[in-house]
Amino acid sequence: MKVHVLQIPPDGKHYEGEESSDVLELHSEQVRAVSPLAYSLEVGLSEGGLWARGKVSVQVECECVRCLEKFRRPLEAPEFAVQVELEGKESVDLTEYLREDILLALPAHPTCDWNGKKACKASFSAASDEPLAEPKDTWKELDNLQL
Repeated sequence: MKVHVLQIPPDGKHYEGEESSDVLELHSEQVRAVSPLAYSLEVGLSEGGLWARGKVSVQVECECVRCLEKFRRPLEAPEFAVQVELEGKESVDLTEYLREDILLALPAHPTCDWNGKKACKASFSAASDEPLAEPKDTWKELDNLQL
């Protein structure tokens, strides 16, 4: 997303729209973008710099780290903010900053039960619909060993 400095009035300008999700470079088997990158930003100028703040979001398809099932979830950077020095530039490309905030919103270990609306199959035993038992305290079991 390029912003032309000369088109920004003194009181700032609102930008809203979508960019191709290709700018995110999410092309792995575990995570890929399935919607355009949406943004709603307020942009302004201040003493030799350009600032932008607002919201950035995209829909992604992830692979659950437990059951390996694909699922979709939104990723948001609701408090996106950046300050860029102009240094004589006529335009500023905010793409890398938008990309960085979305990548930081990616979960390290995505699970299909992320929002509580679904129970991950890996959390249940294969023989029944009963949740798996909590793991035993291994150290306590070892302490009880009679050697």
